[in-house]
Amino acid sequence: MELTVQNRRVYAYTGGKTFDAALPCIVFLHGALHDHSVFTLLARSFAHRGFAVLALDLPAHGRSEGPPLVSIAEAGAWALACLDAAGASKAAWVGHSMGSLIALEAAAQAPERAWHLALLGTAAPMAVSDALLQTAASEPVAAMRMVNTFSHSGIAAKPAYPGPGAWLHGANQALMERTQAGWPGSNLFLQDFQLCNGYTGALEAAAKLSCPSTVVMGSLDQMTPPRAAKPLAEALKARTVSLPCGHALMQEDPEGLREALAAALRP
Repeated sequence: MELTVQNRRVYAYTGGKTFDAALPCIVFLHGALHDHSVFTLLARSFAHRGFAVLALDLPAHGRSEGPPLVSIAEAGAWALACLDAAGASKAAWVGHSMGSLIALEAAAQAPERAWHLALLGTAAPMAVSDALLQTAASEPVAAMRMVNTFSHSGIAAKPAYPGPGAWLHGANQALMERTQAGWPGSNLFLQDFQLCNGYTGALEAAAKLSCPSTVVMGSLDQMTPPRAAKPLAEALKARTVSLPCGHALMQEDPEGLREALAAALRP
């Protein structure tokens, strides 16, 4: 599904179903150097179970036109504009990593339009090490390899997991490199991580919310360790779920994550 937001084309994956704004809406927001495809399984599951689904490509990511957004606050406003463009009045905001901050900000900017907030692999603050930022600036592909390693809980998933022919590390690396190449002349990888590192408004945003919240953590997450999510979970009075995986929750424990969100997203 294509939307027009701020005079630019935005791609939204609707899970194989025609978007129906009369149904309870779920908006999925991806993390740094990713696109909507990381939510394909979740989007399809919810779209075929009575929900209207928008798994968005952020500007300059995937199929959405650029330029990239310059702050988490701007990204939150953009996400709300996408909701307007789709004709939906409310949403459950579901975000992973950088997308969790955007989901939080979108919900906080219009609390009356949020019926649930689900943060996956989140942290407050979401600090990025100087070493990673420096490597991202000088050798972005090497930095992607670092993130790819830290995002998964082991050096290799069990064979054919989560399905025949799957290779978690290879697929994630390829996605990041493809996303980076899709915005030529810019270091999108560095910009995304600078957005995460520079956002300081998480607890202030949380204080504005009264909708039910869920925080899903990977017990083996090295990128956003569970202890880093604790202040935000407490501020939101969120239900917390721990899954036996790393930062790449959607890839390493797709069924566990689906079950956790299915239990939470009951309108």
